[in-house]
Amino acid sequence: MKKSDKTVKPVLKEIFQNDFYIGAALNVGQICGEEPEAIDLVARHFSSITPENIMKWEEIHPEPGRYNFKASDKYVAFGEKFNMHIIAHALVWFHQTPDWVFQDNSGNPLSREALLERMKDHIFTVMGRYKGRIHGWDVVNEAIMNDGSFRKCKWFEIIGEDYVQKAFEYAHEADPEAELYYNEYDFEHVAKTEGVIKLIRKLQSNGIQVDGVGIQGHWFLDYPKMDLIESYVKELSSLGVKLMITELDVGVLPFYPVDSNIVPLSSFDAEKQKKYNPFPEGLPENVEKALAIRYAELFSFFRKHKDILGRVTFWAVHDGQSWRNYWPITGRSDYPMLFDRYCLSKAAFDAVVRIAERD
Repeated sequence: MKKSDKTVKPVLKEIFQNDFYIGAALNVGQICGEEPEAIDLVARHFSSITPENIMKWEEIHPEPGRYNFKASDKYVAFGEKFNMHIIAHALVWFHQTPDWVFQDNSGNPLSREALLERMKDHIFTVMGRYKGRIHGWDVVNEAIMNDGSFRKCKWFEIIGEDYVQKAFEYAHEADPEAELYYNEYDFEHVAKTEGVIKLIRKLQSNGIQVDGVGIQGHWFLDYPKMDLIESYVKELSSLGVKLMITELDVGVLPFYPVDSNIVPLSSFDAEKQKKYNPFPEGLPENVEKALAIRYAELFSFFRKHKDILGRVTFWAVHDGQSWRNYWPITGRSDYPMLFDRYCLSKAAFDAVVRIAERD
């Protein structure tokens, strides 16, 4: 980082310390010491951390009976060293879960009882290793579709809709002191918001501990509009649990359907490449300004609702790390974070600071 970034720039975790935790998602390279500048930036600016992928099932439990705790041990130790609010992501998810999880030794689908036992063993083993050290867990990730129905995944097909309840039951048994969260995206769809609220209320009525709902903030310069975000945050606040912005980034590139398969930019003709990757050499000043304005309005909203928002976590440390560079099109250059590819602060960082300091 430039000297000015270290000695002059305000520190995010300090200017928001009376509002909410400020978090960042770390990738495996950062956790394992391959990006010292990024890690220095995290230690300086952030009060909370979340792992991007290392604690997802395919990474931490890749084969039957074999767990890989090397990276997650380093992750937790880093958070403890800097007295951070440590989050784990994610125990039960339809994606990035190996096929063997749902099969017996012959490759046949497991029974409901066998899959529940496998889920319980996984949750008890992972949570048990970090009991009392990890503060909050994304127990279930993305169980509801945009129409409000349950996602048709292996967990749902084999166990039924109560797989969500069972996951929270096992998580509470594994670490009764940990906070337990449900995490979801695309609340812009009214039916999805209603579906999540219905799910959480049913869990609550059954006496299940749910401490918070994570709102994934994978947004754009012009979407969603702030009044739409306001409406679903208000609706979710009726649940009486903590709300968190869990995966914040602001894409500046043209939208391409995320539900499609990942495609390489090189598969497009020259005109389409220019359309979907318009800034390969850097962000123009007018777009940089638009990004700063967008972050300012978002953080103004977050501070307005600091009584119900316990944490705001960016889904990367810097632009180069962001998933938006490779999903749903690989080979693009996006600029969705407060810090650029060299871990230097951008105009968006300055805009966020001004929001925090204006009172």
